[in-house]
Amino acid sequence: MNAVHLYKPPAELRKKNRIKTIQSSLEIEGNTLSIEQITAIIENKRVIAPKRDILEVKNAIRVYNRLQEFDLYSFKSLCRAHKILMEGLVENPGTIRSKSVGIIKGNVLAHVAPPGKMVKPLLNNLFHYLKKDTDLLLIKSCVFHYEFEFIHPFIDGNGRMGRLWQTVILKKYSPVFEFLPIESLIKEKQVDYYKALSKSDKAGNSTSFVEFMLEIINEALKELLKTKRINLTSSDRIILFKEKMESKSFSRLDYLRNFKDISSATASRDLKEAVKNAVLKKTGDKRTTQYKFK
Repeated sequence: MNAVHLYKPPAELRKKNRIKTIQSSLEIEGNTLSIEQITAIIENKRVIAPKRDILEVKNAIRVYNRLQEFDLYSFKSLCRAHKILMEGLVENPGTIRSKSVGIIKGNVLAHVAPPGKMVKPLLNNLFHYLKKDTDLLLIKSCVFHYEFEFIHPFIDGNGRMGRLWQTVILKKYSPVFEFLPIESLIKEKQVDYYKALSKSDKAGNSTSFVEFMLEIINEALKELLKTKRINLTSSDRIILFKEKMESKSFSRLDYLRNFKDISSATASRDLKEAVKNAVLKKTGDKRTTQYKFK
């Protein structure tokens, strides 16, 4: 991913993947809107569909657009995300349940969640694991997803919240995950997704679910690598290089070494445009020229 500059996909691909993520995560929960309808909502066009489905999409767009604001280690931050995601869809969004609940699939009681009085202590333990345990963050994201679904902390919206929070965690692991549509692969393997949850429930540990999610993540990364021929724009290159350099100074040669498939003239144009747009500060002249992100 790093070698082909896909740790943050190009803007057009990011938009497409974000729409796929929203559509897939909501379809798993029974939402009827298509990718085309969700695209229309993002573009402020009129869509004829059930009001609840439209509201679910609008809420999901809002919450995914604010991913940067959420602190993966904060219980309060998770409740705030649930409030945005479920506003107008449930009573008291963002508030953990106090009642006992069960999950029914068809006519079968698939899962009995822990009693209401255990929800807060279990979530505290889960966030403590997330923050303090030495497991790889990649693994912890899968464990968190499973344990969150097991605890079932909210009256409704737990499935979409579990998937959302795994994205929040994975984004910390690598920026590529912010726009990787893992949810679309989960949707394609929905039966296996619920089987993995059930298998882990019966085993009393998250191993089966972790294995399933790692396979899904691996497939999503492979899919993204197939798009490596997408041309980066000048703006894409500057954004990617800014994340790499942060506040360090660099030369045009440093920029060229990072983007080996562009010419010296293109590099010069990129840097000149960034200086003009006040993204970069330029010092020195000719061979001594140095750049720094503002």
